[in-house]
Amino acid sequence: MHSDVIVPLVTPLDETGAVSERSVARLIESLHGNVTAFMPALSSGEGWALTEQQWHHMVSATRAHAGGRPVLAGIQLPDTTAVIDRAAVAAALGAEAIVVTTPFGSGVTQEEIYRHYAEISAAVRLPLFVYNEAALSGNHIDLGTLVRICRLPGVVGIKESSGSPELTRRIVDAVPWVPVFEGWEHLLLEAREVAGFIGPLANLEPRLCQDMLDDPTAPRQADINETCARYGLLTDDWYRPLKRELARRGVLATDRTVATQEVTP
Repeated sequence: MHSDVIVPLVTPLDETGAVSERSVARLIESLHGNVTAFMPALSSGEGWALTEQQWHHMVSATRAHAGGRPVLAGIQLPDTTAVIDRAAVAAALGAEAIVVTTPFGSGVTQEEIYRHYAEISAAVRLPLFVYNEAALSGNHIDLGTLVRICRLPGVVGIKESSGSPELTRRIVDAVPWVPVFEGWEHLLLEAREVAGFIGPLANLEPRLCQDMLDDPTAPRQADINETCARYGLLTDDWYRPLKRELARRGVLATDRTVATQEVTP
């Protein structure tokens, strides 16, 4: 079974802080041939901190240069209404799917999480990826809730970033009709039978990621772990060293990050 690498793209900025379409094009060109799809404006793209204009430009630029590969637009907004409104823009820009977190807040209940996705499923015509994480949203999806969500119309994938390979394996077993993508590089060997990988390392070394999926071995996992440590990708602000390395390689014009917020997802 072939496993796919989907890239959660960084958001390239120019010296003024605007999205640099030229750098978006160079980044995508550097990845072609090694990846299946592009996922702009998610956590590695500082999606929680992008202005509406930056988000719009990043998704639009990705769509313009994707070369026929699917564009799955990240939407990291705090409530259901905001997500639905942004999803309509994603559809108008030509995105093939949206990728959505739970509502923000530590007090959000499992029933509120389910209703969040149910309302999005009912209101949005685009396919939906569930982003299972807790660092940004402040809450997590229980396995039973996730199974209910995966039965909703239009749910086509899970970006599984819980950090627990045991939970990842349980999710794979519980929802065999929905592909599950591992979101952590250092857990690829333990998170067996996943449909693929969605993580920041794919911005730099997509071939290494694909080789790991095709033939998962302990030496390859050690190589990935060393590579992540070298580039600083397992730190809380992984997107900063990621951009520095891409700028050093000449892929990005600058290594600027989005400075409007200092919230770390």
